[in-house]
Formats: sequence, structure tokens, C-alpha cells
Amino acid sequence: MTETYTQSEDFREESISLYEILKNEKEEVFNTKTQFKDWTINDVIYHLHVFNNAAYLSLTDEEKFSEFINDFYRAVKSGISAREYEKKLSNSLSGKELINLWKDEFSRVAEAFSKADPKKRVKWAGPDMSVRSSISARHMETWSHGQEVFDQLGIERINTDRIKNIVIIGINTFGWTFINRSIEVPKKVPMIILNSPSNKKWEWNTDNNEDSIIGDATEFCQVVTQVRNIKDTNLKVEGNVAEKWMSIAQCFAGPPENPPIKGSRYIKEI
Repeated sequence: MTETYTQSEDFREESISLYEILKNEKEEVFNTKTQFKDWTINDVIYHLHVFNNAAYLSLTDEEKFSEFINDFYRAVKSGISAREYEKKLSNSLSGKELINLWKDEFSRVAEAFSKADPKKRVKWAGPDMSVRSSISARHMETWSHGQEVFDQLGIERINTDRIKNIVIIGINTFGWTFINRSIEVPKKVPMIILNSPSNKKWEWNTDNNEDSIIGDATEFCQVVTQVRNIKDTNLKVEGNVAEKWMSIAQCFAGPPENPPIKGSRYIKEI
């Protein structure tokens, strides 16, 4: 693996960190509802597993990937919920059996992507993207959906600087956030100055003196992935554009989603 292409390993490590907190949990824990749309922990793993497999198909077999996407949309349009269909595609497993299935798959995905040309284009449900962007998106989704699991289990997550991948996705989807809501895209992205988990200083768009977001990199990731409301963070947000962006930020595909209401997402006391 080259020094400049670490995203596949970042994805693997993020997945392992989630697996590690689940591997010794009792079976009944996997059926508990999280603070995210009442998804159970099983639901979270179904979703991650199925779309990890989709990413693998997009890299290795474009025809099978297209079949997967078409079948998925057809099932949902027929009245089957996405969660139920993802459960079916996960062999209706749960608990320990499910996370072992997921672990085998995310390991296979990480290995395949580590050997791929990071600039190669692959298909997805939306526009095509590079291998680097595809595996970064898997990292982002694993991290964001992992948060509801950490919260449900009452575990404070210890992040590493690999979350820079998620910060970058958050910044790169600045325009998308507005376009997705049919709002005119502001001309300039706010200045962003963040402290990384290892206390490094990460900076972007430092020539913007009108709008800025300053603070903790983890909290920035939490806002752009919509696992926390901006008012539940200590981010310092200045300027109309920065305030508007942070109130609707959405770094993932799909129709517009509103951030969780203030105080609704938090680490439970166990």
C-alpha cells in the first residue's frame, strides 16, 4: 500500500473498532433500538454489511453490482422496507453470527480495495466515483452508523486521525448540501480550522474572513454526518453561510435529511 493511499486500511481499522465493542455483547443487546430512527444494532450491521458487499461488487463485477442495485430498488418499490431487505441479504442472521458475517465481508472489501488503483472509476447508486472515494465513503458510513452503537452501549468513542477522511468528505459535500435542498450554493466555502484527535491543526480555506468553523475535528464529523446537532457541540461557527451550512450539513447521498434535534443523540448512561 502506498503512503498516499491509506483509506482502505482506515476503513478496515474503523470496522474493527466497531467489531471489538460488539464481539462480547449478549445476543439480546443486538435487538435494542438505537437513537437513530429506532434502528436496532442488528439493523445497523445489516446495512453496513450489505453496502460493503455492494462496494465490493462495484469494484470487482460491474454487472453484478448493477443487478444488486436494480433488485434493491425493485424490492423497496414493491413495499419491502430497506431494513427487511437488508436483513434478507444478510441471511436473516443476528447477533454474533451477523457480526462475524460482516467482519468477513469488511475484511474482504478492505483487502480488495487496498490492491486497486485509487484513481479507478467505479459505479455506485449515484454518480461514478474513484476507488479512493468509494472506500472513503464506506469508512464514513461505518463511522457514522457506528456512533449510534457506541451511544447505545454507553461507550465514549476514542477517535484517531483517520477521521480526516470524514472531514474531507464533509468539506467536499458543502455544495451538495445546498444543491440537495434546491438552495443556491454560496460562492465560498467557510474557513475551517480543526484540532485533530492527536492535536494536530487541520486548516482549509483560510482566505475566507467572513465565514468560519473552528473547533474539534470529531465534532465537525458528528455534524456533517448528522449524528449530533450543531448545538450539542462546542464548534465555534461565525458568518451566515457557515451557520446555514452547519444547520443542514449532509455529507451522505440521498434525499435531504434533517439533523437530529438538540439533545436527542448522546452517550447513554449504562
